[in-house]
Amino acid sequence: MDPYLLAPELSLTGLALALILLDLVVKRKGVLAAFAVLGLGAPLVFSILLWGERGTSFANILIVDEFSLFFKFLLLGVAGAVILSSVDYVAKFRAFQGEFYALILLSTAGMMLVAATQELITIFVALELVSVCLYVLAGFLRDPQSSEASLKYLLLGAVAAAVMVYGMALVFGLTGTTYLDQIAVSLRGTDLARSPALIVGIIFIAVGFGFKIAAVPFQAWVPDVYQGAPTPVTAYLSVASKAAGFAVILRVFYLAFGDFTTDWSLVFAVLSAVSMALGNLVAIQQTDIKRFLGYSSIAQAGFIMIGLATIGEEGPSRVLFYLGAYAFTNLAAFIAIIAISHKINSDRIDDYAGMARRAPILAICLALAMISLTGIPPTAGFWAKVLLFQSAVGAGLGWLVILGVINSVVSAYYYLRVVKVMFLQAPPTAERIGASPPVWASVAVSTLGIVTFGVVPGLLLRLAESAARSFRG
Repeated sequence: MDPYLLAPELSLTGLALALILLDLVVKRKGVLAAFAVLGLGAPLVFSILLWGERGTSFANILIVDEFSLFFKFLLLGVAGAVILSSVDYVAKFRAFQGEFYALILLSTAGMMLVAATQELITIFVALELVSVCLYVLAGFLRDPQSSEASLKYLLLGAVAAAVMVYGMALVFGLTGTTYLDQIAVSLRGTDLARSPALIVGIIFIAVGFGFKIAAVPFQAWVPDVYQGAPTPVTAYLSVASKAAGFAVILRVFYLAFGDFTTDWSLVFAVLSAVSMALGNLVAIQQTDIKRFLGYSSIAQAGFIMIGLATIGEEGPSRVLFYLGAYAFTNLAAFIAIIAISHKINSDRIDDYAGMARRAPILAICLALAMISLTGIPPTAGFWAKVLLFQSAVGAGLGWLVILGVINSVVSAYYYLRVVKVMFLQAPPTAERIGASPPVWASVAVSTLGIVTFGVVPGLLLRLAESAARSFRG
């Protein structure tokens, strides 16, 4: 066992505990956010130092490879951006600001463990660490809508967790092991491969993971939770939780059930088509921008699952590229929404009328995010979709690509509607809207990522390909 391999997660957990203690003595709450963001430097440095290494810890349960490190970088960046963007917003939490930041960090540590785990029991424990933190964060406003969101998330999450752990128990009962690589060896060349119990077990595991990524038909929690949760928590949910979900899906299905790719590839292809269609069609009808982005998140999960359905070397790397591009895009959108909605005290899309005159920079950032989500160049979202469609065509999934293109066109209607409201409609008042320096910094970095990886996608693509090779190897 080499504890150094767990240095990023351990340092992040220590930072969360230190924040809770610091909250007891400091009076200026802005100090907590600064301490949290600066403290993220320790796990980031440890992750950088681990790049290129490969090893296991805790009886081969946890693995360090470029795949897990890719998600460490992604999740640490998301946590930092969410903490910075919430500096003004957390005043609503009054005496619980330290706990808010600590829960963000603890759930991030759990997600990092999820991406680095190759054993079913540890996967379940890490996912539940993440889930408990997110249940609490969703209800942090303690008003009726936020409490309802938290309760719905808790109840549906508990059901999904129960189904998932039952599926894991079935797989363990049939194979006699909970290690992913040993499950693959146990199933290879045996009659167990076609056992009805194994098929049920795999389906139940997929149900639990489908809940985490908000894929149809496991998406019922998304719109209410996204609308009722504090906006920084919604931003965190939309990016970090989805990234962790896809990380564990890739690890489990490619390593443990890699010999059955033809079977589960078709399942993910169908789920992809249904998720894109339902998410896009229902998003058109939304008037609340957070609920609208909730259905957008369902549709985006459908697009990402095109990569899961692609059998071959390109599929996982395209999924990782899309997750990176999606992280910059959704963070830019939500951080701009946090700044604007905090000032106008409304999440209605119609209340964003004339925002280009009242907050021109924030409106431009939000518009670029909408354009990237649509998949229009020169944004990172354009290349994310092009690369996914390219890999799907190579895998013989032309019908899925056609559906993806059609859904991209449909999504342009509701994404560009937000741009139209901000730039073409008259503002109700001439009052200017600004933001604090931390919020400006986080929205600037996110928007810069959208443009940079839209113009020069090669850097992120090489990183994604390197990570995908390491976990498949």
